[in-house]
Amino acid sequence: MSRNRVQSETWWDELSRYEAPYWLARRLVAGVDEVGRGPLAGPVVAAAVILDPSSPVQGIRDSKALTALTRARLYPEIVHNAVAVGVGMVGPRTIDRINIYQASRVAMQRAIEAMEVMPQVVLSDAMPLHGPYTVHSIIHGDAVSVSIGAASIVAKIIRDRYMEALDGVYPGYGFSQHKGYPTVLHRKRLRELGPSPCHRRSFHWDDS
Repeated sequence: MSRNRVQSETWWDELSRYEAPYWLARRLVAGVDEVGRGPLAGPVVAAAVILDPSSPVQGIRDSKALTALTRARLYPEIVHNAVAVGVGMVGPRTIDRINIYQASRVAMQRAIEAMEVMPQVVLSDAMPLHGPYTVHSIIHGDAVSVSIGAASIVAKIIRDRYMEALDGVYPGYGFSQHKGYPTVLHRKRLRELGPSPCHRRSFHWDDS
């Protein structure tokens, strides 16, 4: 067996320790994660992914630990090889109304409900969820669970693409560059242009 094969199998074993007992019992396990709690604009987006243990996708990590190019490469592999993928989104007005924590929970539940195949077990990134399935809320789950890591990549890609599209709808804010996060450029444009309909009014964006 080659060294690369050994390293790949070790990586898979390390990141699938939460999934492995359920996979052995032939149960469907979904990882769920969200992206977009911190931005001043745009939705919070969650993804749910049921991986196929017989078709491992090499290189899955927490999306924050990967480059944009690596995420773009892994995204179609994850979607193609997964048993099921679901995406949930909650917009800025609902975020303002129910707060970002509750909005993140709603987005995760929507992502699970959007899958064509329902999981029997859900591994979430530090979010208590409720449904007709066993739930394990794992602290820093995107770094220790391959399923949650896969969900974080899908959610990140979907949200980034959405914000890039918003750049054409609301030009001038630089959404393609900062994706709605509170960068120096974003705050400067907010002071100059004022908030757009896709900005979260409950967030503190005016630092003048």
